[in-house]
Amino acid sequence: MKLTSYSNFALRSLQLAALKAPDLIRVDDVVKVHGLARPHVVKIVHELGRAGYLKTQRGRGGGFRLARPAADIVIGDVVRLTEGPLDLVECFTPEVNTCPLIGVCKLSKALMRATRAFMEVLDDLTLADIASNRGELLERIAPLEQGLTAPRRRPA
Repeated sequence: MKLTSYSNFALRSLQLAALKAPDLIRVDDVVKVHGLARPHVVKIVHELGRAGYLKTQRGRGGGFRLARPAADIVIGDVVRLTEGPLDLVECFTPEVNTCPLIGVCKLSKALMRATRAFMEVLDDLTLADIASNRGELLERIAPLEQGLTAPRRRPA
């Protein structure tokens, strides 16, 4: 399974908002910490605001913050918003399917089960869960917020 960059950026934006809650976060904060393109972050913040995940404040001193507690934001719901249907193969969408094996293909049935299992894991995960190691995460991004390069750590 692979999520789009759009979903990845949305989750990073929400995570940063959770780490900095209740403070306002600026789009430029997300850009600086994660090295993302500003137009992408603006679009993401707008969509997350329309969906009720973020409260946005326009103008000088504006920014965004979580619109509800991090524990109430389910990662699976955010992924559904940003990804739309997770149709791994064409036969997941009968309206566009051209495969003659639909209904008897064991591969498509297995891929459907895998997709459901993937989403079940994300449905059991909240924004609070992915921000629960707050101290470590803030320590890692501190140099980035100051314009320095964060130290690279080797995988354990």
